[in-house]
Amino acid sequence: MRAPFTSNETELSLSAAAPAGGRRLWRRLAAGRYIYALILPGFVYFALFKYVPMWGILIAFQNYNPFTGISGSEWVGLEHFVQLFTDDHFYILLRNTLLINLMNLLFFFPVPIILSVMLNEVRHEWFKKLNQSVVYLPHFLSWVVVASMTFFLLSVDVGIINKLLVALGFDSISFLSEPRYFWALLTLQNIWKETGWGTIIFLAAIAGVDPQRYEAAVVDGAGRMRQIWHITLPAIRPTIVILLILRLGHMADVGFEQVLLMMNPLVNDVADVFDTYVYFHGIQQGEISIGTAVGMFKGVVGLVLVLAANAIVKKLGHEGIY
Repeated sequence: MRAPFTSNETELSLSAAAPAGGRRLWRRLAAGRYIYALILPGFVYFALFKYVPMWGILIAFQNYNPFTGISGSEWVGLEHFVQLFTDDHFYILLRNTLLINLMNLLFFFPVPIILSVMLNEVRHEWFKKLNQSVVYLPHFLSWVVVASMTFFLLSVDVGIINKLLVALGFDSISFLSEPRYFWALLTLQNIWKETGWGTIIFLAAIAGVDPQRYEAAVVDGAGRMRQIWHITLPAIRPTIVILLILRLGHMADVGFEQVLLMMNPLVNDVADVFDTYVYFHGIQQGEISIGTAVGMFKGVVGLVLVLAANAIVKKLGHEGIY
């Protein structure tokens, strides 16, 4: 029987294995150098703009003074969170933020899926590409342009729709200053602006379906609706589930520019959300610490919703995001 390794033999074996392991690592990196080169910009972006700024969450636990910086500011613990949660306006912010996102989830989220299925059924390629180009274009318009178009369509004074209503003998409607219309307007703007862009992922998922499955369905006598129900939708179900989970992570986040441009004193009670609260208090009034506390609260809510949704989805037998 061979004697056990001595300490000297162990050190020699480790020193011999280390260079070999290092060479294997470098060979693997060299073999996948083009893939790593593609990953590098994304890695640098997330490192610089997502992870490094996380150091700033310390401001939420301080009375932050820009002149003394984080290291010289007074620590106050959870004072700003207590101030946020005990503010009489907190309930309004929470209600508006969640309900706006809920309306987007119920009415906006399914529209790109429906449009993708419809585009996939178009048999004339030129007509399909034309429609895709038309529905993509609104995504590239800024929210300033979208808000201006909404004003020229719906305002009482110059709105085309109100002028048409008056010409037909009806009374004009204050779409932009009536609180009951505000959430619906935001949802309709999102549908018009982002539906086309949202179809890109779903069309890519549909393109991956094996055409032989459709051919077999035709042989079995399945019509177009049955093919959609039994082949197309099940094929894109994993994509739908993943995007739904990720969408839930933004339930505490509302498009700041859109809301800020559409809000006015008459609709503030239904328009004020966490993002506008951060802008008015954190930036305009210089309360940087309370603004950071709101941002941290939104991040925690999003994380909890993503983890909960992912756990529920996996229990239902679907694949989650991890």
